[in-house]
Amino acid sequence: MNFQIAALLGQDGITNGAIYALLALSIVLVFTVTRILLIPQGEFVSFGALTMGMMQNGQPLTVAWLLVALCLAAAACDVFDMWRSGRRRISLWLPAKLLYAALVTWAALALPWVSMPMLLQVAMTLLLLVPMGPLLYRIVFQPIASASPLVLLIVSIAAHVALVGVALLVFGPEGARTAPFTEASLEVGSLRLSSQALWVICVSLLLIVGLFVMFERTLYGKALRAAALNRMGARLMGISPVFAGKAMFFLASLIGVVSGVLIAPLTTIYYDSGFLISLKGFVGSIIGGLVSYPAAAIGAVAIGLIESFSTFWASAYKEIIVFVLIIPILLWRSLSSRHVEDEE
Repeated sequence: MNFQIAALLGQDGITNGAIYALLALSIVLVFTVTRILLIPQGEFVSFGALTMGMMQNGQPLTVAWLLVALCLAAAACDVFDMWRSGRRRISLWLPAKLLYAALVTWAALALPWVSMPMLLQVAMTLLLLVPMGPLLYRIVFQPIASASPLVLLIVSIAAHVALVGVALLVFGPEGARTAPFTEASLEVGSLRLSSQALWVICVSLLLIVGLFVMFERTLYGKALRAAALNRMGARLMGISPVFAGKAMFFLASLIGVVSGVLIAPLTTIYYDSGFLISLKGFVGSIIGGLVSYPAAAIGAVAIGLIESFSTFWASAYKEIIVFVLIIPILLWRSLSSRHVEDEE
């Protein structure tokens, strides 16, 4: 190995690590607020990449019908809760969600997205997929929000399996790889940096900084931090756990879809590729103990670098090397942390 090879491997490792860091942050965000280990996070990644691939291949965006189905299911849950509580007044959010799903579905199926600029394709991908996060929480997790962490984990795994099956039905077994955002490259000495790698790193940094500013400077961000630090205290102060859960799933789906759009030009994504990607983000979040955002981000970047250099030294064992790292980390945390009862 010479300096040029090491630099190329480092570039790939940092690029992959930036994606893993985003996914690790989203897993930590959701877990600290809702106690849900978001196993389906990887599906948002694969859905984002495959939706962009369908647009650029001129295929109909049949994934829009999934948005319609989720909106109808969420509306049915709202109507049932309203009937059970004895309320007769329909919230304005109910027709608004159905109208949104109808308009976005019409735009997705009626307009020629293959000839649209890439910026509009990305925007439509976000409009189609990001709302599925809060809808998933409303349908699957909100009714059992007070259940034990084990029950939430089992339901999360079931949701992951169901979404993988939906992805196979909607997108098919073929993979997709999209066009890069730009074709330019940056040369630093003998090292050539691809523009897509720079896009991944820059957008990842912007999202991380944006999340930091939101949680540190905005009222809603501080409310969500309060819900993460003390769920019972947040409830007593009037912070809705339903709002907190939906907000966290919205952020998680946004991060997942953006990650899928970013990595689609770099590698071929299949309907079940998201699970392995998010699992590496989960390893990074374990390094942070599922509570520390900086440690999770640093751990995820380290995972990306280890994976990249493993492809040079032991390509056949790179996945094993990455996931074996979790064993000493779990052992160390088990021996060094104090075991306390859950506050609820």
